[in-house]
Amino acid sequence: MNWSRTLTVTRTDLKQLMQARDFWGPMVILGALFFVVLPTILLTLITQIGSVRMVSEISETLDVLPIETQEQLQGTSPEGRTGYALAVFLFAPVAVVVPLTISTAVGAATIVGEREKGTGEFLANSPAGVREIYIGKLLASLIPGYVTTAVGFGLYSIVVNLTVGPEVGGWFFPTAQWWVMILWVLPPFLAICLSLVLRLSAKVQSTAAAQQASGLISLPLIMIAYGQATGVLLGAGWVPIALGGVAWVIALFSLSRGVRSVTRSRLLGVAGGA
Repeated sequence: MNWSRTLTVTRTDLKQLMQARDFWGPMVILGALFFVVLPTILLTLITQIGSVRMVSEISETLDVLPIETQEQLQGTSPEGRTGYALAVFLFAPVAVVVPLTISTAVGAATIVGEREKGTGEFLANSPAGVREIYIGKLLASLIPGYVTTAVGFGLYSIVVNLTVGPEVGGWFFPTAQWWVMILWVLPPFLAICLSLVLRLSAKVQSTAAAQQASGLISLPLIMIAYGQATGVLLGAGWVPIALGGVAWVIALFSLSRGVRSVTRSRLLGVAGGA
């Protein structure tokens, strides 16, 4: 496999994506909303409104959490304990939903979009092999999701430490559990989702159909990934790590099989091409 050709496909797709302001504009807003705006508002309200009865009641509900989770909580005041719990546990789906949404939206149009734009014939007759095209398209879909995770995770960490940190004795985020989730749990589920979405993008006849079908695929995977992330953050021992390992195996298998979905005939729009 020629990596130079693969990266050329990736760079071309990313360049086109950057020029599509009608696509990445809403995605930037989505990421900012979930990673920065909502956490800032909620955590600031919780930590700054003082000894309001609501905060005390929320803090008392933390007693129903598993013992292992309660031992992780920091802070001596109701505000501090509540803010810590919300920052570490409640916003777990943020790191799952946003990257999956963005990468899925990119992947859904990455192959069928070539046919709709009339560039499928050029790509099909290019020196790049189908494996190089597939991996190039896969990277072009993965990179936006991972970049969003890295940037969003960094901004969220700053928000959490500035709002909740003073209540729990200093900067504390990201915790070890969050690192496990970001580096171990999220990547395989993102890869599994994209491997399936790319297959759909190669087989359907329109971008709209690909996006509708990808939504049916991504939703259950988001729910599974969210369950995994919650298990990691709540301190569910070795089980989430083991299941994350299983997800890596499935992801690698699915990616290796997915290359068969990309054929030159499908890039040309020939129905039933194999």
